[in-house]
Amino acid sequence: MNEKRLVNEFCKLVSIDSPSFHERKMADTLKGYLEELGFEVHEDNAGEIYKSECGNLYGYLEGTMEGEPLLFAAHMDTVDPAIGKKAVLKEDGRIESDGTTVLGADDISGIAAILEAIRSLKENNIPHRGIEVLFTIAEEPYLRGSKVFDYAKIKSKDAYVLDLSGPIGGAAHIAPSIIKLVIDIKGKASHAGFAPEKGLSAIVLASKVISKLKLGHIDEETTANIGIISGGLATNIVPESCKIQGEVRSTNHEKALEQAENIKNIFRESIKELGGNCEVDIIIGQYAYAVEENHKVIKRYEKVCKDLNIPFTLNRTFGGSDNNNLFHNGITGIVIACAMNQVHSCNEYTSVQDLMKITNIVQNLMTSKDY
Repeated sequence: MNEKRLVNEFCKLVSIDSPSFHERKMADTLKGYLEELGFEVHEDNAGEIYKSECGNLYGYLEGTMEGEPLLFAAHMDTVDPAIGKKAVLKEDGRIESDGTTVLGADDISGIAAILEAIRSLKENNIPHRGIEVLFTIAEEPYLRGSKVFDYAKIKSKDAYVLDLSGPIGGAAHIAPSIIKLVIDIKGKASHAGFAPEKGLSAIVLASKVISKLKLGHIDEETTANIGIISGGLATNIVPESCKIQGEVRSTNHEKALEQAENIKNIFRESIKELGGNCEVDIIIGQYAYAVEENHKVIKRYEKVCKDLNIPFTLNRTFGGSDNNNLFHNGITGIVIACAMNQVHSCNEYTSVQDLMKITNIVQNLMTSKDY
């Protein structure tokens, strides 16, 4: 493994702007790399579907040893603020942004690890399984890229999705359904100075209903949150409308649906009683999954970690990843920690040490033998 090349590649990829639905430059760069490494590369039509810059990238490299092929996945997009990212390497090996943007280790650390693992295999003529890679667009906004991918192309039965924060060696085998709620409340506008009593504030209506909701942890499997409230046109107008956006997460899909319907009913009934009108849309962003702890996709990963003397942990996550869509398209995968910390913030960071660790894990998975 070439540590200097790995770090340089990570920093180079960080410098490429790739916000969701604007991954063209990143895709072109990665497509060139994969073709140089001998992959058959295909870009799908996800870009056309979403009227964005490019599609998902899929690549296949023929194996040079016995064993089923394995799929390695990571996403190309980065959350905002994502324009003008710059990786800053500290003397202690920590890598962070300049503080004005995210670093983008979510998910560039995963991409860089996959690339370096393959480069090292090729230049050292190390026998490996068949390797499939899937680099997706628009993962951050509810897994949009992987949602429309044609999974008939995939040869692998098992997958490793590099998209988890936390100590290297960690893996998530359970992930939630995420259901978004969009609530539009209508009241009645009036002048706030001359005749406020003739109006019906949609914002006041919203606040009264929100105060009735149970939010946060509903139980050990389920959470609910109201995240965005917007409404009103001016300070001197009683607001006629108010829009609320929230979500429910649960590792039990039926519980997630039940909780979303409960919130919907509370809003509709309460707003009607208060004299307003209310419309509620429920949008399923992703479906929950659970992989059995004794499945070979987990046991293989556990053995690799043990061989590398890296502590292995198996957890559930309350975040989403492309693995949700892989699972529901017949591919059994886990999400593995890949050197990203404090993600979705300008304090995001990684380290040279962790990048090397995850790259070694990936390469050992690629060269692992079935048992």
